[in-house]
Amino acid sequence: MAGPKAFLTYASSVQIGAQSGIKECKHQFAWDKWNCPESTLKLSTLNGLRIATRETSFVHAISAAGVMYSLTKNCSLGDFDSCGCDDTRIGQTGGRGWIWGGCSDNIAFGEKISRQFVDALEDGHDSRAAVNLHNNEAGRLAVKATMRKVCKCHGVSGSCSIQTCWMQLADFREVGNYLRIKHQHARKLEMDKKPMKAGNSAGSRRAIAHAFRGISRTELVYLEDSPNYCIKNQSLGVQGTEGRECLKGHRNISQWERRSCRRLCYECGLRVVERRTEVVSSCNCKFHWCCTVKCERCTQVVTKYYCARKDGARKQHNKTKRKPVARRQ
Repeated sequence: MAGPKAFLTYASSVQIGAQSGIKECKHQFAWDKWNCPESTLKLSTLNGLRIATRETSFVHAISAAGVMYSLTKNCSLGDFDSCGCDDTRIGQTGGRGWIWGGCSDNIAFGEKISRQFVDALEDGHDSRAAVNLHNNEAGRLAVKATMRKVCKCHGVSGSCSIQTCWMQLADFREVGNYLRIKHQHARKLEMDKKPMKAGNSAGSRRAIAHAFRGISRTELVYLEDSPNYCIKNQSLGVQGTEGRECLKGHRNISQWERRSCRRLCYECGLRVVERRTEVVSSCNCKFHWCCTVKCERCTQVVTKYYCARKDGARKQHNKTKRKPVARRQ
């Protein structure tokens, strides 16, 4: 674990990175039955129910990736006294017509500090801890895998006779997209899910190593099948899909978003209800010299769609229905 001085130096960047990971998780699963709820975002397995599903594999990976990404970015920007650009290859020939130069993002630094902070949350030696640590590493490798080479031309009159190139972090959305695909192809491990009785014994290590045999470091892994995310389960932190919004009739949406009502409502035995709401926003803004902007307030009626119980209408009807009164003969 990082020392007290290092903790104070990097804590803000680590926090921002973890938050960006959570934000990306919510974006990637916004229209899924599981939508990255707050209950599953606790990386520490010291307290509470420890589950290792396909979804928690993504949470660990994207969180570790977010922390590494943030630390690497801050390092390259010169926010830390202890590091800067990765200049290990500057001046070396990279390929035909180009050499290494510029300011490559220092992913080695980001990876190292991320491992010290994120992996320290796992203090166990059982199969769940091994799975979580593996997924943390897969997240960090995703940051590496999505990096891109950026080049600048040099030469007389823009002839580009030689190029200087460096490695740059991709947009974090690309990391999220990369890990989303890994989530879809995550592998289930057959392991002893109970804590190892002998702790960090040679037997325990052998059993874990055997289970991970043939598993790539870039793959996401999990132990338990996912619960039914349609139905609310308080003990597992599952909220269910009743009351969730879905999309209908929008033109500029993806096919996955277009099918959200079917996925969230119909597949969960729910119906889709339509609600109209008034949205007030600023409009017709004009610049007045000098120097104010004045806007009008416009009201727009927006139609939204939500998942609701099929028997909701019948229950309401039964409440308002009068009981027949027996007449005296």
